[in-house]
Amino acid sequence: MKLIFVYNASHTNAGSLLASARKFFNPTKNQCDLCSLTHGVFFEKQRWKTFKKSTDIEMIFLHKDQFLKQYKSKWLPRYNFPVILSQHKGALELFITTADIAKIKDVAGLVAAVKSRI
Repeated sequence: MKLIFVYNASHTNAGSLLASARKFFNPTKNQCDLCSLTHGVFFEKQRWKTFKKSTDIEMIFLHKDQFLKQYKSKWLPRYNFPVILSQHKGALELFITTADIAKIKDVAGLVAAVKSRI
């Protein structure tokens, strides 16, 4: 099984700068709850980095535009972003929904949510 984390952000330099500016100037108006959980204003949060290194779960991290390009298919369901998907034998399934991500308060909660669903 592989987990695919899809951020509700663009992978371009301009998109990254805009997201950082939003977090810095108005952190309550962030457009990506997953970004808020895993990243601070400029860097990935240490607790999240530690979890990623400590697990043997394969994880892929994509921005919305990268995901839509890489997994483009007329049979692919329309996902809300951010989302965490699982991929097993080529099939994608919801792992943690956008609504569930929005309810998670911090990195520890995200780690617990991922562990509890594995």
